[in-house]
Amino acid sequence: MSLADELLADLEEAGDEGEEGLYPEEEERDSDGEAMQGRAEGALEDIPEEMEVDYSKAESVGSIAKLRNSKQFSEIMEKISFYSGKQRKNSEISGLVESDPEYRLIVAANNLTVEIDNELNIIHKFTRDKYSKRFPELESLVPDSLDYVRTVKELGNNLEKCKTNETLQTILTNATIMVVSVTASTTQGILLSDDELQQLEESCDMSLELSQSKLRIYEYVESKMSFIAPNLSVIVGASTAAKIMGIGGGLTNLSKMPACNLMLLGAQRRTLSGFSSTSLLPHTGYIYHCDVVQSLPPDLRRKAARLVSAKCTLASRVDSFHESSDGKVGYDLKEEIERKFDKWQEPPPVKMVKPLPAPLDGQRKKRGGRRYRKMKERLGLTEIRKHANRMTFAEIEDDAYQEDLGFSLGQLGKSGSGRVRQAQVNEATKARISKSLQRTLQKQSMTYGGKSTVRDRSSGISSSVAFTPLQGLEIVNPGAAEKKVAEANQKYFSNMAEFLKVKKESKM
Repeated sequence: MSLADELLADLEEAGDEGEEGLYPEEEERDSDGEAMQGRAEGALEDIPEEMEVDYSKAESVGSIAKLRNSKQFSEIMEKISFYSGKQRKNSEISGLVESDPEYRLIVAANNLTVEIDNELNIIHKFTRDKYSKRFPELESLVPDSLDYVRTVKELGNNLEKCKTNETLQTILTNATIMVVSVTASTTQGILLSDDELQQLEESCDMSLELSQSKLRIYEYVESKMSFIAPNLSVIVGASTAAKIMGIGGGLTNLSKMPACNLMLLGAQRRTLSGFSSTSLLPHTGYIYHCDVVQSLPPDLRRKAARLVSAKCTLASRVDSFHESSDGKVGYDLKEEIERKFDKWQEPPPVKMVKPLPAPLDGQRKKRGGRRYRKMKERLGLTEIRKHANRMTFAEIEDDAYQEDLGFSLGQLGKSGSGRVRQAQVNEATKARISKSLQRTLQKQSMTYGGKSTVRDRSSGISSSVAFTPLQGLEIVNPGAAEKKVAEANQKYFSNMAEFLKVKKESKM
């Protein structure tokens, strides 16, 4: 035997041993339905979004959709019919809730709904691929899979009865029917054969039947969750409670799960039949899509999902020990959740309008000193200005000048006003003038300038020409006599006059 033959023999033996290890015996399904859930989750990821199978060449819908005719489907639906008419109480459950047969049925039925969703997607793809030969534009006009199947069943080959079909009006809106009818009149599709129409009718009937079975399972699960997990059902609803309990592996495993993992239950990738995946949110499970969380604005939903997950964890621990069968703990937790929701959504408090604070800068210091006091005295109002500014009530003022209308002297010169008193001069600050300077100023005022009617207050009609009986006209000085009197008064009766000669008396 050559070396090459020995190597080939060794490889064949290793291959036989590897095949035995690759295909172990199928594990038995446990009471929580974990194996069924694993297959359901794996079925969602069998078909990637980038690769889609073409079902246009399939012979019939039964060759690709086998759930409705399976033994598992029929057994679960028979058990649901058996337990639907029975009313049970929470006190009838003893021991672990996972050992109860109806509880195991609820978990299996909940897992079956996931498989039904996958089956409906497959049937919708088969119907779309088959009917695109007759009406390819219908897929974009009716995006919902169930509505699409119902529309295909009603239309068939006859597209002209879109407007007059009463059944179609219960499925689609009037605007959609109008668009479908207009598009059907201009479509490039061809008529389908009788075999293709029979296949489409069979697929539509199967899709509608599976949809009815799904609704029936939801109704049953919701009716039975009140005695298995009453507190959990109060918070998120019976349907969502059944979903998270089934995918979590039972109520006991759900009670041991942290809230951060509980929030992610149900975050699965779904087949979107070629539609955009931008509307899907990552890391959002059944709790995020429940009615309690969806009632809030979009910006608060993630925060609300974390809060609801934490409360669901507490409620599942209470239900796993069969405490608070009337759901009192669940109602208390839900009330706390709603109270926090209201606190998040209440408007912010109105800000009080406060007055501006007092400025920190104090009053500036003004310049002081003798120069500043002198300036104030020089620029201050005098008594004459005060009298000129003072007006008498209800009295017409005479203008001081003809060309200046409205300019009057106020109370200056009025009868009863009295003599205008001179301004009060502060004796401490007035300028000091020597007596010799005062005498010089008085002599200048009397000497310089001569006599005039303004300075001497003499009569304005006096003249220097006089009539005498002897000489006739004579030029005389009419103020000469007054000047002599004034000089004498100035010499002897002036305030600045002094004694000319003082005679000393001799002592006796």
